[in-house]
Amino acid sequence: MKKRKFGLAMSLVLATGTLLSACGTADEDKGGQADKGEAPAEAVDFKVGMVTDTGGVDDKSFNQSAWEGLKEFGSEFNLAEGEGFKYLQSGSDAEYEPNLTTFADAGYDLTFGVGFLLEKPITKIAEQNPESQFALIDSLLYDADFNAFYLDNVANITFKEHQGSFLVGLVAAKHTKTNKVGFIGGVESGLIKKFESGFKAGVKAVDPNMEVVVQYAGDFNDAAKGSSIATTMYEQGADVIYHAAGGTGNGVFTEAKNRKKNGEDVWVIGVDRDQHEEGMPENVTLTSMVKRVDVAVFEVSKRAMEGDFPGGEEVVFGLEEDGVRIAPTTDNVSEEALALVEEYEEKILNGELIVPATDDEYEEFLNTLE
Repeated sequence: MKKRKFGLAMSLVLATGTLLSACGTADEDKGGQADKGEAPAEAVDFKVGMVTDTGGVDDKSFNQSAWEGLKEFGSEFNLAEGEGFKYLQSGSDAEYEPNLTTFADAGYDLTFGVGFLLEKPITKIAEQNPESQFALIDSLLYDADFNAFYLDNVANITFKEHQGSFLVGLVAAKHTKTNKVGFIGGVESGLIKKFESGFKAGVKAVDPNMEVVVQYAGDFNDAAKGSSIATTMYEQGADVIYHAAGGTGNGVFTEAKNRKKNGEDVWVIGVDRDQHEEGMPENVTLTSMVKRVDVAVFEVSKRAMEGDFPGGEEVVFGLEEDGVRIAPTTDNVSEEALALVEEYEEKILNGELIVPATDDEYEEFLNTLE
């Protein structure tokens, strides 16, 4: 398999085995863990918990990447799974608060809330447990009026998803044969708009006349809805679809594989992890926008363990921090497209190009292409 490296300075060894599925509950016995191992004598005295959103730890996307980072942290510092580190899976929004409380009550040193949907729950539980430390992924507990973060015991982890999405937009534009590509988002929000804006900008940077169709599913965990939207887009002529929809995106892969079986030349661009395998055996994954949630979880856990917890701060992972990239698996990406990605990576890193992250910034970007 052809691989291409993009200089991941903080590169981690990712877990490659299939992760265990789990039922969503705050119960200690239902945390979705493998059999507990015995920690070596030299294991550090530090406990890290993780609360998933409703997509679950085996969503082949965002939550799974976070769990891989936590597992790598546990392995690096000899923590026993289920004791030194574990997750609780949320089957519904109502389980966020109980799951967060479980870790706080158990005296965990750090608890991650995976996804912006946990913003309100983590705010409430962090306020109730000022001696506990939390990390919120993909949102900011920030008061713009006072130019300050709300809570000193919450680290705010964000990514420059628009930068990575721009790069896969370049790839989509270089591979479409219909000059029409699609974007499927989960829940419409400022966060997912970053994926959308960056992707559209990447496409338009190659050819301003290309069409990008956009639709939101309103859900991160509805594969059937993802398949339905993909059906419509492919039937309307889009031949490459980029999804930023978590578990909903699994349905996009299903639809693409069915069409590939019938001889149609269609592609999917994955998100968060290298989703090459999700496109097999029909081989429909063109590339993926890898959002290194694993790196963020590892780094913030390590900082907290070393007494450098970034509470009341924003910790940003972008292209420069190796927080976003195109996937290392590039079997289906042309050399021309890869060369273009490297060219624009350089422009982004040296400040020559500012990738749009909002609708307004995207409109301004289009003006620069005229």
